[in-house]
Amino acid sequence: MPVLPWIIVAYLLGSVPFGLLFARLFSGSDPRSAGSGNVGATNVARTCGKGVGALTLLCDLLKGLVVVALARWFGISVWGLSLIALAVVCGHVFSVFLRFKGGKGVAATVGVMLPLAFWQAAVAGILCLLVVWRTGFVSLGSLYMMAALAVLLFVSLNFALLPLSLILGALIFWTHRENIKRLAAGTEKHWKGVRS
Repeated sequence: MPVLPWIIVAYLLGSVPFGLLFARLFSGSDPRSAGSGNVGATNVARTCGKGVGALTLLCDLLKGLVVVALARWFGISVWGLSLIALAVVCGHVFSVFLRFKGGKGVAATVGVMLPLAFWQAAVAGILCLLVVWRTGFVSLGSLYMMAALAVLLFVSLNFALLPLSLILGALIFWTHRENIKRLAAGTEKHWKGVRS
């Protein structure tokens, strides 16, 4: 089955800015004009409330999970699945609907990895939550998650998905470059700043 149509659909689906749509629908605001200016779940939660942020997180995760799971069900090869997964995350980060700007790609990454490497993605996600719980920094948890995902794939000998995890990890670290600077400077925002 041709992979290119799947890649195009995956990119377009990844580009859907659920954070912006839900922020406008439920609070009449634009998360790009407040907080970090990001349309991802964390900034939406900060600017519009935890409920809207949670809904954004769920939909950003599902848009990756659904398309990759469907492609896998249709028998796409692991390399084709890797390209489709990458297209979803690139769509989220470089949305065609937002002049090639977007979120930081964390939820979309979790979504695309769950159908491909469930237990590795689940363990990495749990580590992310533990780091956020202990430190209060969502960005730090996200960075730990990506590093852990690559290590877990390596130790479980899942070498076919390792290139995808390394590319996604590099992309996530790049989207968090300002967060990394703030973490180093001690000025990163704590998750308790999120509205209830």
